[in-house]
Amino acid sequence: MSSRSDLPRTQITMPFVMALLLLFLPTGGLRAVPGARLRELPAPSPCPTGLVWHGGKLWLADHKTDALMELDPTSGKVTRSLRSPGRRPMGLASGRGLLWNADAASGWIYGLDPATGHTKASFESPRPYPIALAWSGKALWLYTRGAKNIHLIDAEDGTTMRSTPVPGTSVDGLAFDGRYLWIVDRISDRVYVQDPGRDEVIFSFATPGPHPTGIAFDGRSIWIVDYQQRRIAKLVHDDGQVVARTSRHLLDVEHTFELHNHGPDRLERADLFLALPARHPTFELVGPLELLAPGSKTVTDQWGQRAAHYVFDRVASGATLKVGWRARARLFEVSAFPYPHKVGPLGQLPAEARRYLADADKYDLRHPAIQKAVREAVGGEKNPYWAARRIYRYIHKRMVYKLSGGWNAAPRVLARGSGSCSEYSFVFIAMCRAAGIPARYVGAVVLRKDLASWDDVYHRWVELYLPGLGWLPVDPSRGDKPTEAERGDAFGNLTADFLVTTQGGGGSSALRWTYNHDARWSCQGRCLVRDESIAEWSPVKTQASPARGVAGGAPAP
Repeated sequence: MSSRSDLPRTQITMPFVMALLLLFLPTGGLRAVPGARLRELPAPSPCPTGLVWHGGKLWLADHKTDALMELDPTSGKVTRSLRSPGRRPMGLASGRGLLWNADAASGWIYGLDPATGHTKASFESPRPYPIALAWSGKALWLYTRGAKNIHLIDAEDGTTMRSTPVPGTSVDGLAFDGRYLWIVDRISDRVYVQDPGRDEVIFSFATPGPHPTGIAFDGRSIWIVDYQQRRIAKLVHDDGQVVARTSRHLLDVEHTFELHNHGPDRLERADLFLALPARHPTFELVGPLELLAPGSKTVTDQWGQRAAHYVFDRVASGATLKVGWRARARLFEVSAFPYPHKVGPLGQLPAEARRYLADADKYDLRHPAIQKAVREAVGGEKNPYWAARRIYRYIHKRMVYKLSGGWNAAPRVLARGSGSCSEYSFVFIAMCRAAGIPARYVGAVVLRKDLASWDDVYHRWVELYLPGLGWLPVDPSRGDKPTEAERGDAFGNLTADFLVTTQGGGGSSALRWTYNHDARWSCQGRCLVRDESIAEWSPVKTQASPARGVAGGAPAP
């Protein structure tokens, strides 16, 4: 990236404040997020597979020794060992006083009395090669190799009662905490937390090791065993923290905005607005933000968005106006862990959030198409989280991503069935607001895969307010993907690819409906005016950076 040292500079100080994170966090202090590691134990066997909590102890299956072992959860020592009824014990579950074991080789499910080791119940798995088990409270959740669904089966005879989709690529362990199904995927090395009644992934996190094979819930914590490392990790289930940030990149970025008057007549006046990066959990500025041109006045719109306003008079034919800013920024991955049952009713909205229920021309909340869409999507759902998820899914079933130019209003976009990131955002905001859920948009310059890269397309997504949780990021266009894992990831999480410039409710007094920048001009006569903008990224040379950015790059704009 060129230093552009010939351009005059104006400094705007924006020191890092830890309160950035509180934009998303409810009050009550910082705690550990689900999946945070508490401690580890050695696995006492060579090929550990299934894991379950039963009778105040951990039970571990091993498919080489064909043993089912009771472990002291403090020391990891084996306190008792039973012979597996089958030849390849995999998943374990605990229910009706029995220790249930899925045996991959025989294809049978066995229920053992852990006190005696006697088999008290058995039935053939409804599908071959059973791998993972969990007790639902009345029945067994079962996954068999290669299946596209996890099945709830009767523990008497294996009859399938209902199914929920596999969120990712594989299922290698299951646990049920009374509300949500915890699914271990050894291909993606992630745990997916899924509501089995709604078939939606609410959040996910990376596993402690590279080959997870079993997962258990002890009533307070999650346990995961790793086949490769032969370790058992104890993890946080719920400690009250909603959001975690992980630092990923330290980069220099320069955003420039140019306005070209190709004439043949002059511009009587041109007003250029440059969005000034807002405080946001996705980044920290390291040092001051530098404006690349003097003469601006800082303005603040009705949403609190700050912008540098430049006024140019009598811009000659052939002239180019250039403004911009330069910054050094640390980018963060933001991960949210929202338990839907903790979301309060919409009657508990604070006054600040209620501002983001207002109508605007791009939303058109009272339009019959929006009203009809909300009725069809939300139905009688009362929980604001699930109402928003139903809107999210409704949009994905009716739209495809298409960058065709222009930002149409939500009713027209919904009727057309396609849109850009901004248009997906307008539809999602309109439907959420019409359903009584506060929503706003966020705009950013984007790191495009490589750390040394440029962005001239940018990206916009949504933040919605949920009582008891606060503001939650939702990226409707990025979430329009085929798997539950991908859809769930875009509902609450942001990759470390964004420097947020804009946060607004719509129809800004400074930026109008744009983000990053805006231009207005007048001409007496004939003027052909074109604008051009670009954000250029460079890794800081002192940083030992990886060769590439976040795998998969930024979401589609």
